[in-house]
Amino acid sequence: MSKTSVFKATLRALPLVLCLSLALAASMLAQGNAGEQHGAELSKVVRLNRAPVNKDILKVTLPKPVVSKLPNGLTVLVIERHKLPTVEFSLWIKTGALADPKNLPGLASFTAGMLREGTRTRSSSQLSNDIDSLGASLNASAQFGASYSTVTASGLAPDSDKILELMSDAVLNPTFPQDELDKFKQRQLAALEEQRSNPSFLGREKFQQVLYQDFPAAVVSATTASVKAVTADDLRQFHDNYYVPGNAILGVVGDVTPDDVAALIRKHFGDWKDHPVSQPDLPPLPSPAAAKIYFIDRPDSVQTDITAGDYAVKLNDPDYIPLYVMNRVVGGGPSARLFLNLREAHGYTYGAYSSLQHADVYRGALIANTQVHNAVTDGSMTQLMYEFKRIRDEKVNADELGEAERSIVAGFALSLESPSQLLNRAMQVEYFGLPADYWDRYPAQVAAVTPDQVQQMAQKYVDLDHLQIVCVGDGKQAGNDQKQSIQDVLAKYGPLELYDTNGKKLN
Repeated sequence: MSKTSVFKATLRALPLVLCLSLALAASMLAQGNAGEQHGAELSKVVRLNRAPVNKDILKVTLPKPVVSKLPNGLTVLVIERHKLPTVEFSLWIKTGALADPKNLPGLASFTAGMLREGTRTRSSSQLSNDIDSLGASLNASAQFGASYSTVTASGLAPDSDKILELMSDAVLNPTFPQDELDKFKQRQLAALEEQRSNPSFLGREKFQQVLYQDFPAAVVSATTASVKAVTADDLRQFHDNYYVPGNAILGVVGDVTPDDVAALIRKHFGDWKDHPVSQPDLPPLPSPAAAKIYFIDRPDSVQTDITAGDYAVKLNDPDYIPLYVMNRVVGGGPSARLFLNLREAHGYTYGAYSSLQHADVYRGALIANTQVHNAVTDGSMTQLMYEFKRIRDEKVNADELGEAERSIVAGFALSLESPSQLLNRAMQVEYFGLPADYWDRYPAQVAAVTPDQVQQMAQKYVDLDHLQIVCVGDGKQAGNDQKQSIQDVLAKYGPLELYDTNGKKLN
């Protein structure tokens, strides 16, 4: 994509950004006292719509990567981007946390996290010093819920040779030294203790468990037991099994040419030995469970953290784009319904949002989340359920839908300025088997979503009969004006199960 095209795309996006900013400012000024009805409060949020809006469909042609394959099976994608003298490398290993053994949750994450902690030629400190001397970066991770692990590196393009040397050393030659593993474990144990004090983590943990049950995506964290039990041999075995070139994609974007950078990749990754990889068989997703509310009693919480949702789609599902648009209407930003209702109209929260999460090789989830003061738990649940029902029962009007679609397209247009975003989209096309022109057609497909499609997506995926709701808060606090406890309040909305912060069932 040329500089002129990106500049024009950004100009097209600016009117919408201004419109959204002005609308949000106007709605904040219009906020009044909270009430308990629906239409009257929402009418206080005034959309002035005075900023000019360009309704032309954004037409783009993203730069297509030059794709090649090394003799050892490594797939290579190269995107030229000559605006700045920088380069970014992204290696996707096609095995991630979904492959963790049940008795060692976190093994993929541990393996990635230890890649920088010592190689056959460099100690942990030597590798860090070499990276820092270039002003470069080198990181690795395996996110829970993801089917792949990532190793990324970036720096100045003239240093590409050295950056690839350091990256390949970490990927091909890690030694997982015991002294560094011991220090790594100490850091992990401290992090685990800290995250269990976070109500948002507790809510996400329980939500994934009740939604995915025995499917690997139910796991969102390592455990104290798995951190203590993992050995250097476990890390070596996971690395040797899955970190092979035929199980990887290496993407490059920056101030490079395909021929020059391909020669450097062959130099540093060409001797990487390949062997067949047996990916773990993922079990089928469990059938959607009947709607239920799970309350985690967290004494002294001053807020109730509410998470609600159900299954959504894979990234390559035909429903993904219309469902993404539907989500934008419901809770995908500060001008969406959840935010305008719970924050602007009622003043219950600083923010309320929804999102599509973990759209990977399995069905992700459509999740709404907010944190509200204890005393308005009842009202917040009422408004949350109201918005879920409204998007199912009423067709969205053309103006609101158009604003949502333009917002998505504007964000997409602005993202084209980011080399890492361009590379990530190209990697998604390669990894998930999307059509080569998927992102070229994306703005037009977003703009083509109709009110009928939005309602169809809501009726299909906002499944109130199977909605899973997880709340974290202090069960002894009053949850409404009648001074009912939060537990009693939640029981009005469906079957209720109680847990403590360690996951022990209390009823």
